[in-house]
Amino acid sequence: MPPRTANSAVVAKPADEKITINLGYIDLGQIDLLVQEGFYANRTDLIRTAIRNHLASHADVVKQVVARKTLVLGIQYFSADDLRAVQASGEVLQIRVLGLATLAPDVTPELALAAIDSVVVLGALHASPAVKAALARRIR
Repeated sequence: MPPRTANSAVVAKPADEKITINLGYIDLGQIDLLVQEGFYANRTDLIRTAIRNHLASHADVVKQVVARKTLVLGIQYFSADDLRAVQASGEVLQIRVLGLATLAPDVTPELALAAIDSVVVLGALHASPAVKAALARRIR
């Protein structure tokens, strides 16, 4: 049977993903000045606001690309039961997520290999190290 995209249950919002950026001293000084003057609570608040505003200015492009690439926008959670159901149906998943894709802790590498054909995640993929290693050739 042909691969399919899953629409599994949504779970509670996970913790934010931490990133690191390098800024020049002048940019950092300007950020600190705006924080000191009370425009923002802290550096993180300013940076998050700036990123959200920039993403909002490109919202139409993101929507078009999500639709064209058939990506799930947001959080996608796959339990072992979800994957066993896919496996029992004789189908395989093509996981395509813009956001966060999570494979539950009880998903084994063998089950993941049997039920998942490919993984494309623009954002973050949370899975055990063993499952990530098993799927390494299928993650794009």
